[in-house]
Amino acid sequence: VQLQASGGGLVQAGGSLRLSCAASERTFSSYALGWFRLAPGKEREFVASIRWIDDRTIYADAVKGRFTISRDNTDNTLYLQMSDLRPEDTAVYLCAAAQRARAHYSLRDSRRYVDWGQGTQVTVSS
Repeated sequence: VQLQASGGGLVQAGGSLRLSCAASERTFSSYALGWFRLAPGKEREFVASIRWIDDRTIYADAVKGRFTISRDNTDNTLYLQMSDLRPEDTAVYLCAAAQRARAHYSLRDSRRYVDWGQGTQVTVSS
């Protein structure tokens, strides 16, 4: 397993959670790592990404200012700190690794990502 997400759970609106994604060393040093989410009845949605070379981050408008993506190079772990959670944030959250070879796709596009971990469920109650 190259990517393994954890940290999901049930939280009340306004609460916080931190998701983790453990990666193999090779996967961790991919061009970029990202988080996506999949809610029932909806398409997979980009959440955030972080680029290896300069730690540049990109966020979806829906989470900007509330979520923070980061990485720990000492243990090859990707994080997503989520604050001020809302019921509409309820979804399965997936971590993924993007490769330079698919540069014609934006980092917001799931087709840029070649390795996917299993998801972790986040449920936000109102």
